[in-house]
Amino acid sequence: MGLLGEALVTLGAFCLLFAAWQLWWTDVVADQDSAQVISTMETSGNGWVQPNAVELGDAFAIVRIPRFGEDYARPIYEGTTRDILKRGVGHYEQSVMPGQVGNFSLAGHRVTYGKPFNRIAELVPGDKVIIETVDTYYVYTIVSSEIVLPTDVRVVLPVPNQPGAKPTQAMLTMTSCHPEFSSRERYVQHAVLDQTLPRAGGLPPEVLAVSNP
Repeated sequence: MGLLGEALVTLGAFCLLFAAWQLWWTDVVADQDSAQVISTMETSGNGWVQPNAVELGDAFAIVRIPRFGEDYARPIYEGTTRDILKRGVGHYEQSVMPGQVGNFSLAGHRVTYGKPFNRIAELVPGDKVIIETVDTYYVYTIVSSEIVLPTDVRVVLPVPNQPGAKPTQAMLTMTSCHPEFSSRERYVQHAVLDQTLPRAGGLPPEVLAVSNP
């Protein structure tokens, strides 16, 4: 019984350490990595990859969401593999690039690894999502949300939930696990392109303003 008790205590300690690593340390590492990547992109023209020349794993844009705070910024990488999503937000390879007609689709963790989409459920219609590339800001406006099964890939079709339909507008879709600490479902936010602005001119204050929910 004594040996069993010691084994259970050791197992419990191991589980606590693993939980701390998963829920805290992965955030620390991912946040530091994201900050470094963004700093390189913003201070060096060579840090950017043109959207029309991206390869798997490239960081080619930054997502900014005023609802999540004025300091919120996460790099967007090409692809949605497990390793890529550990670093930041991933772009579904089969979807269009920012500003193009179709459905620019993104995925991000809701917990762990920097949890870039942790507050995805707080977004409401009218909120802005800003996609920053080497020379352009693409400002999308949230129009709707839904909760679907992980197998329901219709949400990232060129026209969300309309198989075979031909897109006529530029859209953005963001997906993340739902509920928190579970991968049972996906929380989905849909947005439409509202403005396209030159990056050199900066963002006007009205784009960064956040209305009450």
